[in-house]
Amino acid sequence: MMYVRFPLSLRNVEDLLHERGIEISHETVRYWWNRFGPIFAAEIRRNRVNRMRSYSNWQWHLDEVFVKINGETHYLWRAVDHEGEVLESYVTKRRDRKAALKFLRKSMKRYGQPESIVTDKLRSYGAAMRVVGNGSRQETGRWLNNRAENSHLPFRRRERAMLRFRQMRCLQKFAAVHSSVRNHFNQERALYSRDNFKLNRAAALAEWRQLCSA
Repeated sequence: MMYVRFPLSLRNVEDLLHERGIEISHETVRYWWNRFGPIFAAEIRRNRVNRMRSYSNWQWHLDEVFVKINGETHYLWRAVDHEGEVLESYVTKRRDRKAALKFLRKSMKRYGQPESIVTDKLRSYGAAMRVVGNGSRQETGRWLNNRAENSHLPFRRRERAMLRFRQMRCLQKFAAVHSSVRNHFNQERALYSRDNFKLNRAAALAEWRQLCSA
């Protein structure tokens, strides 16, 4: 949880656990993350999808951000709901119509059809939406897509802490796990009183511990 949730390196986690009397290697942290991270993220995502099916999807925000892997530019596509929580993350080598279409179909297959989709003015989005038949639901504007833009910030902090990524597969794996864990602990503290925020934070931590002990 410490490695995925906070912008820490493997050696930072090793040092923090050492202060708590737990002697492990940073490679042990790497092994735990690779082994159990996707399992926990899949469970969080499954519970979220089940909850989302009980109400209609109002608005999605789609955006892509470039990521350097061994000097080569890749693109991390991200779908965010109207509350700012990440729905889907997908890594491609290009940002053409084919990549946008695959990302859109993957998101819609898992979460259903939204009422509106906010994007930037990249033409690949419009071309992909016309293929799936929801071109009339697309919205573009100068500041309309700030939800998606802000969702990239936690990932950028993690990218700097990890000194970038070495493989496209590792980027896809980490982006999926990181977004799920962040959704679980994201309490939007600016929208609640301090008392409610503390209750929600304690409930999220209790659910995480129950998930880890299952």
